[in-house]
Amino acid sequence: MTANAEKPRVFTGRHMLAIILAFFGVVIAVNLTMATLANTSWTGLVVENTYVASQQFNKKAEEGRAQAALGWTGKLTIAWGEVRYSLTDAVGKPIALHGVKVLFRHPAYEKEDKAVNLALASGQEFAAQHMPKDGVWIVEVDADAGLAEPYREVRRIMISHGALK
Repeated sequence: MTANAEKPRVFTGRHMLAIILAFFGVVIAVNLTMATLANTSWTGLVVENTYVASQQFNKKAEEGRAQAALGWTGKLTIAWGEVRYSLTDAVGKPIALHGVKVLFRHPAYEKEDKAVNLALASGQEFAAQHMPKDGVWIVEVDADAGLAEPYREVRRIMISHGALK
């Protein structure tokens, strides 16, 4: 009878290379996944004091529900260096506005934030000259419609080639 003599397994440089490549492959894959999730899920909401903002949340939510019950629709257009805004009721009839203020906020930093007061242009449409840079913006519109509080609309928009997309 012959004994089957097996060679002992030897740890070689190829084994080490495979382990290192697998390790760094996992690290890179996890980093890319986390960076993608962080980039696509961040709302851009920045507040100075999170505690105060949390205390005001229920009040603001109630104001938002009351405003949504009105059924009003705001129309914002940005093109050719001009910002225009109008407001219509649930049946499409224009709402008489006394003034409109638009705040353009950059989601990542405050350096380029700009408040623009719109003036009555034609009918019930308000307009002003302003050319926001291309990119993502958070636009806060406060329209004075004669209510106790201004009609407030917040949108996240994309500007490309000087126009709203």
